[in-house]
Amino acid sequence: MNPAPSSVEVVVARCGEDVRWTNNLPAAARVTLYDKSLHPVEGVQRLPNIGREAHTYLHHIVTRYDSLAPWTVFCQGHPFDHAPDLSRRVREWCDKGAPHGFVWLGFILDTDDGEGSLLFQNWSKNPAREPLHLARFYREIFGQEAPLLYPFFPGGQFAVDAATICTRTVEFYRAALEMAVSFPYGAHCFERLWGTVFGDPDHAARLLGGERCRYLKQVKKHGVVADKYDSQRLA
Repeated sequence: MNPAPSSVEVVVARCGEDVRWTNNLPAAARVTLYDKSLHPVEGVQRLPNIGREAHTYLHHIVTRYDSLAPWTVFCQGHPFDHAPDLSRRVREWCDKGAPHGFVWLGFILDTDDGEGSLLFQNWSKNPAREPLHLARFYREIFGQEAPLLYPFFPGGQFAVDAATICTRTVEFYRAALEMAVSFPYGAHCFERLWGTVFGDPDHAARLLGGERCRYLKQVKKHGVVADKYDSQRLA
């Protein structure tokens, strides 16, 4: 029998990162660690090193579909580059209650297109400049015509309530879990589509306000404080 869910659960997809930061989360938050590294931390659930964080998140949803926490935070082993306020937000959700629906985690909004030509093909970790067949992925998983652009928060981190997750069937998530592994760069496709998976595809677009890229806080870029990307990225 699965344990009764806590009101807030933090699901961490680890692959070798130092996860001692989870010790500082509120005691009220249940922490579930999935480990894909060669040297897992003691007492965590091990998974094969496939499908990146998307496979981990979807594995959690499939295996816990009937015992999901009311509010689940999905994050990577070192979440703070993309979501430096994650710990604070978890504390707020534990203390004040979590919202309903879906919430992206992060402070940078960006946009890619159906072949990944805006972001993925120019990514430093993609030296071969391979395309991301995001439009085909979209059609296969959702069974409908794909949009031209995909606003999202890079990093693949978000929070969502159980009722929203369960608006889709467990069979949908089983198929999604398979696609995270079998589709080329499936996890990078999911990174751009979590809002669509959980029924709020326009969440990031609303925050972008017609722009293509935007910072939600001031950051230093090349030593200069900026609140959005360079203008050529917005064109």
